[in-house]
Amino acid sequence: MSGHEARRKLRLLIADDQPLIRRALAMTLGVEDDIEVVGQAVDGADAIEQALALRPDVIVMDLQMPRASGVVATREITAKLPSVGIVVLTTYDHDELVFEAIRAGARAYLLKDAAESEVLDTIRAVRRGESRLSPSVARKVMEQFRRFDAAAPASAAPPSPASTEPVAAASETSSRPVPASPDALQEPLTGKEERILQLIAEGMSNKQIGAKVFLAEGTVKNYVSRIMEKLHARSRTELAVRAVERRG
Repeated sequence: MSGHEARRKLRLLIADDQPLIRRALAMTLGVEDDIEVVGQAVDGADAIEQALALRPDVIVMDLQMPRASGVVATREITAKLPSVGIVVLTTYDHDELVFEAIRAGARAYLLKDAAESEVLDTIRAVRRGESRLSPSVARKVMEQFRRFDAAAPASAAPPSPASTEPVAAASETSSRPVPASPDALQEPLTGKEERILQLIAEGMSNKQIGAKVFLAEGTVKNYVSRIMEKLHARSRTELAVRAVERRG
């Protein structure tokens, strides 16, 4: 982020179909010196329209909304405005909803019982390009990861390099990202990359991963970028989901 962007107020769009919650969020978040609430969307379709018109930095997105769900809105917005960060703020933490929202491009997933300070910290982190999961959601991802990992056969067949299907090109031309499976990889992960992916799924930072696998933090960052390219993931939270899927 440049110095100018750091000084500029964070432009925030709020999407929630419940008027009281929407207005309460706007009042609570809008009083912050570094945040400007530029719009309030009443449903998913309205969120898409306002996002394209207003170009916010971050959108706080509910999931269960009429006309278009938060997942659909997130998918459409991130496909057309990849620089916009989506923070899901919902009462639902069902496994499938969590994974669908992250696959759609959400960079953070919080529950509505989160503290005001956590919501604010997450919104600012997402503007910086970071990803966040609420503790309960992170536990769900990790439990799913460990469950698949424990159930995986001792000698799983490696990804087949024979397929030359242009998966990346297909995901670029479609408004809905195509989830990458191990068989869809154009290039398999190395043993080191598999290990780093597992540590990402466990919620470790680059610095913590570096200490674990004896690599410099900058080297870990390069590994993470390469893994994201191979798995067609757009955030660390999506990488965690990919890690779960690869052991499914």
